[in-house]
Order: sequence, then structure tokens, then C-alpha cells
Amino acid sequence: MMDLSREAVGFIGIFVLLAMIFLRVPVGVALASVSVGGIFIIMGERPAIGMLSSIPYDFTAHWTLSSIPMFLFMGYLCYHAGLTTGLFRLARLWLSWMPGGLSVASIQGSALFAAVTGSSLACTAAMGRIAVPEMLKAGYDKGLATGTVAAAGTIGSMIPPSILLIIYGIFVEQSIAALFIGALIPGILTAILYSVMVVVRCWLKPSLAPRVHEEVTWGQRFAAFGDTWPVIVLVVGVFGGLFSGVFTPTEAGSVGAALAFLIGLVKRALSWPVLKEAIGETLRTTASIFLIAIGAQLLTRFFALAGTTQIIADWIGNPEYSQLQVILIISVILILLGMLLDPIGIMLLTIPILLPVLEARDINLIWFGVLMAKFLEIGFITPPVGLNVFVVKGIVGDLVPIHKIFTGIAWFVVMDVFLIAALIAFPQIILWLPGL
Repeated sequence: MMDLSREAVGFIGIFVLLAMIFLRVPVGVALASVSVGGIFIIMGERPAIGMLSSIPYDFTAHWTLSSIPMFLFMGYLCYHAGLTTGLFRLARLWLSWMPGGLSVASIQGSALFAAVTGSSLACTAAMGRIAVPEMLKAGYDKGLATGTVAAAGTIGSMIPPSILLIIYGIFVEQSIAALFIGALIPGILTAILYSVMVVVRCWLKPSLAPRVHEEVTWGQRFAAFGDTWPVIVLVVGVFGGLFSGVFTPTEAGSVGAALAFLIGLVKRALSWPVLKEAIGETLRTTASIFLIAIGAQLLTRFFALAGTTQIIADWIGNPEYSQLQVILIISVILILLGMLLDPIGIMLLTIPILLPVLEARDINLIWFGVLMAKFLEIGFITPPVGLNVFVVKGIVGDLVPIHKIFTGIAWFVVMDVFLIAALIAFPQIILWLPGL
């Protein structure tokens, strides 16, 4: 073995891991390779191979993980079968009269779409293809049009079913139902704050979003609800049963997928290409998530053996720091990582280090889970990674330069920071509903 202390091996592993991620090595591969290499250096070949052969099975054999592919399949089935296409039209007919109405409709449409998919990227892609062309056609500022959709897509990480919250709940052994319920009010507040900000900006500067002049009758407005019945049935069926205790969060994913499939059959929206695309995307996304999660499990074991977790936890959880100071330190770490890594990678990389600190400080893990998801939302839209921004860029092509989209994001990030401050100052915003 190399003549290095365990602690030194642990910190060298962190630097190697960050270097690999900067070089665009897939996060799951980077986590697993650094972990196995580090365990090999500390303990030798046999323990390293033993952990590599046992940990992946021990992790993936958990029944609760089955909810991830099921919720993903529900979302992709709705998306590819066109079951959510009426959401933007409904929001547009009711909201287009106000300043920045199409932008507000995009935000509210995304919030509704978030209720049937746990993926921020899927939410952004679906609403972007519908809403961005309409806003650009109406003469909206390009930054506002694209920034709205990129930011509104992040609501998919908050409003249930959130894949981020499912993974967090599994790793910290907290109730996924409680996390879902706790994220409802912050998710709704996100949509409200975004909408209010857009209305105020467009009222003060009308050139950002020319008014849309169209004659819409009340009959047309109410008739638009007819196009959204698949979403209403899914939300009531899945979350009504979940929150009333008819079935568990794990079972809810399967119920949602089956219900989406039946609705697709009733609407005659299912075809073999649609089903093939939905299954393919579900498999690819699930495999990616599981690979990252297995890598994170290996990394947890490596850090525990090296003593790295305890050293970092002792630094963050210094008794001289107040609880607020600890939360602010963690907040800065999450924001900085959000600029460089994908959200699931950040969550699985930091939870093993942060969990001892949170438990030692008696910080409510439901509250912190929702707060963490909110921080990771910001990572979806901040440079240089900003996954949602690149999804929108892929939709608009050369029509809007990438810097213009990031400029359009700025005001939405300000609203996110404002909401995070409120969630830290008033934890009951998250904990009130689960407490009931």
C-alpha cells in the first residue's frame, strides 16, 4: 500500500473526483472509480472488490426504489402521448389578458405539468416546445421568453412527484409522503413569486411583453378544462390515494404509471412508437440515476473508511457556529456545487457528509430535504452548467443566444433566493402541512 494516511487518501480522492467531473467524466463513473480506488489504497484488493460486488446489489434491492422508474414512466408517457398539451392552452386562455400573460401562463402550465412528472428537464422540454414559439411570435423579449420556461421547469423538482425528494427520502430514511406534502407550499409559492415578478416587470416595462389581444369568451375558458382532464384524473387518483393513505409512495408510482397508460388508451393517444419512446427514456434515466446512486454509496463507504466524512462534518458543525451559520455554510456549498454538477449528483455527494451534521444539530430532515431541493432547483438554471438552459437552447436553436437565456434567468434566481430566505426564517412554511 502507498505510504499515505487514510485522511490524506480521502482528501486526494475529493480532488481527483472534482477533476474527473470537470473533465466531463459521467458522475456515476467518477464516483465509483474514485471510491473503489480509494478503498483499494486503504484496505487492499480483496475488500475493494468485495464492496464493489456487494454494495450495488444491497442498494438496488430496496423495494422503495421501484417508485423512481414508475414515476418517470408516468411522466414520459404523459409527455410523449400528448396528455399534457392542453395545460398551456388552459393557462393562456385564463391569463393572457394580464401583463406578461403568456409568460405567466408558461409558469402556471409548468406547475400543473410538474404534478405528473418528477423531472425538471422533462417539464422544461414539454413546456418549451409549446410556449417559447408562442411568446416569440407575440414579440416577447427573447430573454424573458426563454428564461421563463427554463426557470418554470425547476418547479418539477418541488411539486410532487419529485424524483429528487424520493432519492433524498430513501437515503436519509425519511417519509417520502411527508417530503411530498412539505414541498407543496414551497412549490406553489415558487410559481406565485415567479408570476408576480413577471407581471410587475412587464407592467413597469411593457416593451418586454406586448399585450396579447384576443377575444376569449368565458365558454372557451371553461371548455379548455376538457383538454386537461387526463392531468386532473392523474393528480386526483395518484395523490388523493397517496395523501389519504390508500397506498404508499412506492405503490403510488405504479398506480400513476398504470393510470397514465389507461388514460392514453382511452384517448387513443398510445401507439407503439410512443410507448417505445417512453419506455426507452424511462430506462435511460433510471439507469443514469441508479449508477450515480451506486457510486454515491461506494463513496460513502470510502469516506467513512478514510475519516473524511467526520473531518468535514466537524468543520461544518463546529460548536462555535450557530445553527443559522451552519445552514448558511451548507447553502453556500450547495450553490457553488450547483454551478458545476447535476442536481442528483450533488445530493448524493453531499448527503453522506451533511447527515451527521444535521443529526448532531437536531435539524429537521424533512425541512432540510425540501430546502435542499430548492437549492438544487437553482442549480438547474445557473451557469456554467444550467441543464434547463441548455434544454431551452436546444429548442430555440440559433434564434436566441445562450447568454440571452442566462440573462433572462437572473430575475427568477432573485425570486428563488428570496423564497429560500423565507423558508430558512420560517420553517413552518414547509413543516405545517406534514405536521397536520
